[in-house]
Amino acid sequence: MKNIVILISGSGSNMAAIVQTAQAEQWAQRLGARVCAVISNRPDAAGLAVAQFHGIATEVVAHTAFAAEPHPREAFDAALMATIDRHQPHLVVLAGFMRILSPGFVAHYSGRLINIHPSLLPAFTGLRTHERALEAGCKFAGATVHQVTSELDHGEILAQAVVPVLANDTADSLAERVLAQEHVMYPRVVAALL
Repeated sequence: MKNIVILISGSGSNMAAIVQTAQAEQWAQRLGARVCAVISNRPDAAGLAVAQFHGIATEVVAHTAFAAEPHPREAFDAALMATIDRHQPHLVVLAGFMRILSPGFVAHYSGRLINIHPSLLPAFTGLRTHERALEAGCKFAGATVHQVTSELDHGEILAQAVVPVLANDTADSLAERVLAQEHVMYPRVVAALL
């Protein structure tokens, strides 16, 4: 069985879309794959309850627990890797996981680590993507699924979804439409990689 581990930091809506698609399309039977664990860096992440509702194992590796370490990011990443590796992942999926990962972490999962970003990369890496797209006068926005590399939001593009920017759009209304496309695109990309 190909194990999928999903990392979240918040509501887990992309994780939920992947889990629901996996169940509806019977990935276990058809693809020999399953979402075996959802891991968060935040104990209060609402997505943990969603995963538990679907019968998926959940774990928390709180990044704040490593604040006193001499190298907190590397210590957190090492603990996170140990937790992920217990599940023997075929694929590690970042779904709203709001941590920049160390080069060692990225190298450990090279070729097995993917992310979704709410812009049409290479445009608007980092945060505030929708506000920045509106400020720049973009006519289109969207989302990108990409391989994760040590350079933030610069890995190989696996898929993109395009959304028109409407004249009356706000950052919130644009984000809502982009997120709806993410929920369709991300499960398709995961299935294709399996």
